[in-house]
Amino acid sequence: MEFFQQIWSQALTTVHGAEEETQKLLGRLQGMSQEELRKLSERLATQRKDLERRMEEVVKSSVARLKVPRREEVAQLNARLDGLTRRLEGLTK
Repeated sequence: MEFFQQIWSQALTTVHGAEEETQKLLGRLQGMSQEELRKLSERLATQRKDLERRMEEVVKSSVARLKVPRREEVAQLNARLDGLTRRLEGLTK
């Protein structure tokens, strides 16, 4: 739990930093040409994709450390439990 709190805190810090940069950027946008705005828009889109990719990697890494079973593993366990239940029911009849 402490690990997730640390990750969440880092994410909030990142978002706060991004908000501050956005405010600075808005001040500069007023004097930009259409071409400069287009280039900036492309750069921001690329940075957003990079940030999303990194966040996904952090979440996947965190979940892997906790050894959370995948869907397939849970489905396999359920199938085994169903089989055991049927066998037990057969023994009690």
